[in-house]
Amino acid sequence: MMTTMAGDTARLRATVDFVREQDSATLLSLLLPGLDGPELRMLTDRCRFAHAAVLLCPPDQGALRAALADCGLSADTPVRPSVVVRDRLAARHGRAASELDVGILRPAVVGPDGSPRTVEVFALAVPPGSPLAPVAERERARQHESHLAFEVDRPDPLTLRGLCALFAAHGALPDGGGYNPHEDGTVFYFTAPADSKSGYGRVELYVPGDHQDVLAAHLDEHRARMPAEALLRLLTGAWTTQALAACAQLRLPDALSEDTATGVAALAREVGAVPDHLATLLRHLAMLGMVVEEHDGFRLTGTGALLRADAPGSMRPLALLYGGPFYESFAGLGHTVRTGQVAFEHRFGENHFDHFARHPELAALFDESMAASSPMFEPLPAHPALVAAAEGPGPRTVVDVAGGNGELLGRVLAAHPGLRGVLLERPHVVESARRSLDAAGVGDRCATVAGDFADVPPGGDVYVLSRVLHDWDDDRCREILRHVARAMPGHADLLIVERVLPSDGSASLATAWDLHMMCNVGGRERRYEHFARLLGSAGLVLMGRTPLPLDGNVLHARRAAR
Repeated sequence: MMTTMAGDTARLRATVDFVREQDSATLLSLLLPGLDGPELRMLTDRCRFAHAAVLLCPPDQGALRAALADCGLSADTPVRPSVVVRDRLAARHGRAASELDVGILRPAVVGPDGSPRTVEVFALAVPPGSPLAPVAERERARQHESHLAFEVDRPDPLTLRGLCALFAAHGALPDGGGYNPHEDGTVFYFTAPADSKSGYGRVELYVPGDHQDVLAAHLDEHRARMPAEALLRLLTGAWTTQALAACAQLRLPDALSEDTATGVAALAREVGAVPDHLATLLRHLAMLGMVVEEHDGFRLTGTGALLRADAPGSMRPLALLYGGPFYESFAGLGHTVRTGQVAFEHRFGENHFDHFARHPELAALFDESMAASSPMFEPLPAHPALVAAAEGPGPRTVVDVAGGNGELLGRVLAAHPGLRGVLLERPHVVESARRSLDAAGVGDRCATVAGDFADVPPGGDVYVLSRVLHDWDDDRCREILRHVARAMPGHADLLIVERVLPSDGSASLATAWDLHMMCNVGGRERRYEHFARLLGSAGLVLMGRTPLPLDGNVLHARRAAR
């Protein structure tokens, strides 16, 4: 068995010849035996053979460049760090990732039809006498990182799901994947079918762009084949919550750039952290897609930028709440399930609303966190009930009951200059809401009322209850709805913004929030039919619902005819 650099060069040459000689249709037929004519035409119309990959273990850069030149490849091809392969090698061989210097380069090769292709070369540096020699020997023998890659043209979610299903139907099993922000591309890995004649054990579908929904389904299938690993990932979810909270506490996103990398030492000085410990946190954040690790440090991603304090709709307050008081209360979830007592009250000795009212910094954080859900509100001003009110004769008024910091009402009034607004809130919130409405430029058209649900202002044209009912049990919800119904004129509309539990058990954010509301405020999410019954008990009729982003819904109700 060849275990030297000469053997690496021979493997590289064989890979180059393979890439130069294969055409997509022939290779797909070898890879997925049993493809019929229509299936093969669909694949060749959507996929093209892009590269084959090989792992080399050169002693140094000079030896790597020499091997490239010997195989007719450009010796000047740039080398970039390969974080994914480095981490795979570390996990496979029980090594620290910091021990492994892995680069990736893609020298160009021309296919038989003149099409551009590449050879994907992973290079693990193994100097003479290195303790990594056994790793190199095993990798040379087993070639775990060798794979074929097909690039998908004209990708869309339906096409991607169809391609993944077709691969699976012919025995190619999901084997991981991920999104690479360096290249703005998504990778779907498969193990080749047992009867594949391609000579490669793994295959990759490379898709330009970010395709998180399809990728998530692909990764779920992969984890389903590895139940212990899937369960372990779920059990470590609390670590992820705390990593994101620590990121927000340290204001790492504010200290990082989306354009250039920052070294760990400089970043540690800026945020006041221990460099080695900060590097450990950053590597976990890189795995979560919050930052990207580059050869000279870490760079912020678009997702990570949502944790900046000044980001529009910043999610930093949510990270601090979910990693702070709500994290503590969730430790009592079992207590809530056993006793029915709200875990937040068990932990802090008082209910969520009173506790936050007594701690102004938490109350402010909670109000700020509401802005993180602003995407849910974006379509709401276009709801027919609001449009009709805005276009109706005379001045029309929107009453936002328990309207928080005025984010939603400000959006509605900004979209409809002819409308006026009234915001009802607790006394300690009204001042913040007034500032928010003034900042939105609608303060002159909006009154604020300090009070409780019993103080719902009468005579409005549209009433809004946004994420209010899920805070309360059914008895309190009936009471709230009766207060609103008594205030509503006969022509008025009621818009209720809530997440609605799916009736078929399908995945939904509402299911997770149902657990959160039970644990932290003693409330709940509800199904559509449940809302209809609650409204009916208050003399209101549920007219229908309209979907919103973030699994939200607008429920439209009116007073029952008498």
